[in-house]
Amino acid sequence: MITVLLADDQPLVRAGLRALLDTEEDMTVVGEAADGAEAVRMAGRLQPDVVLMDIRMPELDGLQATRTLAACGVRVVVVTTFDLDEYVYEALRSGASGFLVKDAEPAEIRHAVRVAARGDALLSPGVTRRLIEEFTARPAGLDADRLAPLTGREREVLAGVARGLTNPQIAERLFMSPLTVKTHVNRMMAKLGVHDRAQLVVIGYETGLVRPGDQPG
Repeated sequence: MITVLLADDQPLVRAGLRALLDTEEDMTVVGEAADGAEAVRMAGRLQPDVVLMDIRMPELDGLQATRTLAACGVRVVVVTTFDLDEYVYEALRSGASGFLVKDAEPAEIRHAVRVAARGDALLSPGVTRRLIEEFTARPAGLDADRLAPLTGREREVLAGVARGLTNPQIAERLFMSPLTVKTHVNRMMAKLGVHDRAQLVVIGYETGLVRPGDQPG
């Protein structure tokens, strides 16, 4: 059973998400928080598998709450209006495992919870490119030295991840098995000190390994 904590300052949004998720046999909502500070407290007590986190909330915003929870190993999926929020990239940098658009289809929301619960990131190729183009065109500074622990092959895999490719797609382009790609991804996460693919995407762009507008090749 996947346990979910909802964090949103709008009761109607929380009620809708609860109704949607509680109907599934493999998931249940264990709590609701009206602000980021309450979300952090409740997550510490309830230990949910996934937190659906709004960005704009009183007391403590979703970015700060995400940073705190991700540091404790909690999977966070940011819930955003996307076209209005300029904080999605910061959420990924803070450790979010992905994001949902508030008007997403019910099936997409349920899928996002399952993806996050199993430790993967919810980042499609199109979404990845749009996010990166908007939010990494102005990085504070490139840190190419951060890639020093990686082998040449691992850098090639990282480039594929950063461009939003799946493991099978990377495997096809680099002439290796999907299992080998998965092994490389796991080793990279350990070497770079991150916990999911979303943060690998961020590192790929921040270090200049790939750049906004790059297309998968």
